[in-house]
Amino acid sequence: MPNPFPGMNPYLESPDFWPEVHHLLIGMIQESLVPQLVPKYRVAIEKRIYEIKGEQSLLVGIPDVSIQRNPIPRNSTTSNVAVATRTTEPLKIRLAMSEEVREGYLEVIDLATKEVVTVIEVLSPANKRPGKGREMYEEKRDKIFGSRTNFVEIDLLRGWEPLPVLDNDIAANYRILVSRSNQRPGADLYLFNLPDVIPSFPLPLRSPDVEPIVDLQALLNTVYDRAAYDITLDYMAELVPALSESDAVWADALLSETSLRQSET
Repeated sequence: MPNPFPGMNPYLESPDFWPEVHHLLIGMIQESLVPQLVPKYRVAIEKRIYEIKGEQSLLVGIPDVSIQRNPIPRNSTTSNVAVATRTTEPLKIRLAMSEEVREGYLEVIDLATKEVVTVIEVLSPANKRPGKGREMYEEKRDKIFGSRTNFVEIDLLRGWEPLPVLDNDIAANYRILVSRSNQRPGADLYLFNLPDVIPSFPLPLRSPDVEPIVDLQALLNTVYDRAAYDITLDYMAELVPALSESDAVWADALLSETSLRQSET
């Protein structure tokens, strides 16, 4: 069964699946662009690796001991000293551990000059959530904005704050930024929501080369088919992150119509 959603499939945003989806989508974009750009350009998959030290741990080092105020004083003198009482069952906790982050992205390279003409980024959670990953990504982003390199940023994640842009006060679930070096600070921002088809966009190159159109919807649907997500995703499970109330109602009706979810009676 094909992707049941007309646009982005929110179940692919799950932490259990997104790293794989990110990897496959990067490869699919490269595969689609290579025949359109050879022999002048090369499309290369690049990778950055860095470490995050426990920034995203939810609970850190909580022992199986609770602290309570003793309701009965030990002697005639009133005491406000708290005492530790061992619980009968251990608490389930999460530890602050180092996390190695590996992020792939694409570079379109002019084979004659060896210059990077365009950078294509598909955002990962580490790029958006507060912390070292976002700081490093924003630094790279700012450097590109100050260069002659074109830039495409694809955000298919509803969680966390979007990356900063000016002149936009419209909220949207997802977005695609297309920044041509010769038009900065102007840029094109494609905004779309869960019920929308993912918009296609032109890949900026050096003038006067013809810019290929990236049909991101078709590429995501191909990833969905090739990875057999139709038999992997559990459409009865709770979404992470959760949908808004209106989107949840819409998604429930859609999945019920396609028999992927049983309607409540």
